[in-house]
Amino acid sequence: MKATIDIPNSTYEQAKNLAAAQGISVEKLLAEIVQEKLGGPSFPGHGAAPPWMKGFGALADLKEESARIMKSIEEEFEQVEPEDRQ
Repeated sequence: MKATIDIPNSTYEQAKNLAAAQGISVEKLLAEIVQEKLGGPSFPGHGAAPPWMKGFGALADLKEESARIMKSIEEEFEQVEPEDRQ
């Protein structure tokens, strides 16, 4: 069902940013928020994801940074100190 609602521009912008961060449409985000507020599952027939699941994958965009850090750590540990060369 489609509905027209009036919400403040700032609220819509926050919803738009959150939806983009989660990789979903604003419409889907708002439907999930309403379902959550009503106490029902976010996806009828499929059950709702537990609240703690929202945090998983939140740092996926840091994959390149994590790889860079791991490379730096590996390079540091590959160096042999002069006192260890015997």
